[in-house]
Amino acid sequence: MELIQQTSDVSAYLAADEGIDHRHPVVREAAARLAGQAADSYAYARAAFEFVRDGIPHSADSGDPRVTWRASDVIEQRTGICYAKAHALVALLRAEGIPAALCYQRLTHDGGGYVVHGLVAVRFHRAWHRQDPRGNKPGVDAQYSLSGERLAFVPDVKSNEMDYPVLYAEPHPAVLSALRAAPDRPSLWKTLPTAL
Repeated sequence: MELIQQTSDVSAYLAADEGIDHRHPVVREAAARLAGQAADSYAYARAAFEFVRDGIPHSADSGDPRVTWRASDVIEQRTGICYAKAHALVALLRAEGIPAALCYQRLTHDGGGYVVHGLVAVRFHRAWHRQDPRGNKPGVDAQYSLSGERLAFVPDVKSNEMDYPVLYAEPHPAVLSALRAAPDRPSLWKTLPTAL
């Protein structure tokens, strides 16, 4: 699948916004700690991915009812669903000058119908590489890779699942709206976007 930048200006994929608040002290501190242990930007990107994937539990897996959406809150509170974890990883990457985008899939929802799933794309060697920091569990084994995708989920086209090709510089409005409006995760589960 060919990934399509929402904007041709790569600097947009380094910008801060309300959800990707990579200038926040919590994000800066986490980035500095990870960067201090990394030999180069490639090692840093892998470390940031593994920190978000493994160090911030997916709230559905852990049973945490809190809803986070700002990268700084996700990192500080150590909880979030796929979108929130994607915001955290994008912020950590951008904090160290690595272009990063938000991207999405449409997957079959456990309760029927569809749900939008959030991913990240990192830019190295003038190419985008999708990563999924959702968090592993039985049946899910996402790995950081620049040489072939190792995502949590592969859409089943026969079931009308799909990869959205657009690389967003900011969180998609439908995603942000659902996260910001939900008082808790059980409520959020009823209002998750089903398509973009």
